[in-house]
Amino acid sequence: MATVSALTVRAGRNSEAGLLAIAIAIGVGARAFVDHNAGPGIGPGLAVYAVVLSLVALAAHLVMRLRAAWADPVLLPAVFALNALGLALIRRVDYAYAARGRETAFGDTQALWALLGITIAIVVVAVLKDHRLLRRYTYTAGVVGLVLLLLPLVPGLGRTVNGAQIWISVLGRSAQPGEVAKIVFVLFFAGYLVTNRDTLALAGPKFLGIRFPRARDMGPILVVWATALVVQVYERDLGASLLFFGIFVAMLYVATERFSWVLIGLGLFFAGAALAGTVFGHVGARYSAWLNALDPEVYRQYSYQLVQGLFGMASGGLFGTGLGEGSPGLVPYAESDFIVAALGEELGLTGVLAVLTLYVIIVQRAMRAAIGVRDGFGKLVAAGLGFALALQVFVVVGGVTRVIPLTGITTPFLAYGGSALLANWVVIALLLRVSDQARRSAGEAVT
Repeated sequence: MATVSALTVRAGRNSEAGLLAIAIAIGVGARAFVDHNAGPGIGPGLAVYAVVLSLVALAAHLVMRLRAAWADPVLLPAVFALNALGLALIRRVDYAYAARGRETAFGDTQALWALLGITIAIVVVAVLKDHRLLRRYTYTAGVVGLVLLLLPLVPGLGRTVNGAQIWISVLGRSAQPGEVAKIVFVLFFAGYLVTNRDTLALAGPKFLGIRFPRARDMGPILVVWATALVVQVYERDLGASLLFFGIFVAMLYVATERFSWVLIGLGLFFAGAALAGTVFGHVGARYSAWLNALDPEVYRQYSYQLVQGLFGMASGGLFGTGLGEGSPGLVPYAESDFIVAALGEELGLTGVLAVLTLYVIIVQRAMRAAIGVRDGFGKLVAAGLGFALALQVFVVVGGVTRVIPLTGITTPFLAYGGSALLANWVVIALLLRVSDQARRSAGEAVT
């Protein structure tokens, strides 16, 4: 008589603990190399750092065991490894600036932001028992997202940094509300698309075998397109424009499975980008720096930072100069916009590919949660957040490597920036919550 073995679905918390230990080793080892090669040498501060990092990882792991026992066991360690490596790279840039006579403390500040971000993520996982509760606030999220996105345009509140008006001043510190807007927009899009999915997917005329939406169904996408164009023109932030509009188009495609939405979205975005590049000088300058970066006149006015970053990555070669043995201080804003250039110089193409692999793992796990969860709202939230991370990495790395025009978006978990780091840890918390529901359902079904 044949024997049928039951399929075993494991929560994976022990695997998560082992992977977290590897992530901690990566972070502590990277900081040790930086301190030894570029700083005052390895001292007692490294031991304190290792203990704090281990305690934080342990706290996050215990909360996962107690409040989200079925959550994806790979997601948290991958993010920990990225964040810890980012702290070491930013500390390296501090040493590079100090060697050139400029004292900064970006590394210590980012460490505090990382601690706060992990704490917020732990609280979100512990408090939010079911992601479906967020669907109640669909239209509230839409209004909040628009308000956050347009806050930098408010006189007296908004601040212009490096030519981009994407910051506001809060209690004497700068904050980037667009990072939070990214999350609430995903929640709004998910709730809206779940409610109107059938209309968007089935209604509309066909042309050349492709079903296009009705004119009245185009309203939401036109509003988002117009908002993205406003951001691009008035806030001088090409990256946020591409990010917000790209998220919406991607979620439209996931909800409706209609390729016509992708065609319409791409057409609208490129038309708006071309118009802005022709009419507005600051947008045209970005395009000129991209297309003619090595032209002497363009180099003097616009593309110095971009070219210096390319030279730095070229000097890194395949394996890099070694952590703490390069010259990342030659690139302006190496701690934030050009952290990828510092990474490529000191860890080489191999290090860049390893980091990109971690991002691929995170996005893959987000999409896996989207496939596994049963409710439509959770599917769209996980897919939207995963695509947002993927698009953000593409925009950053593409800009630094001159594949696309340079933007001001920061590399998730790697680059300096408190607002971005806090928001991205919330993204991970939401993905963990959705993945917990998805894998729990699979485990219960097998049982």
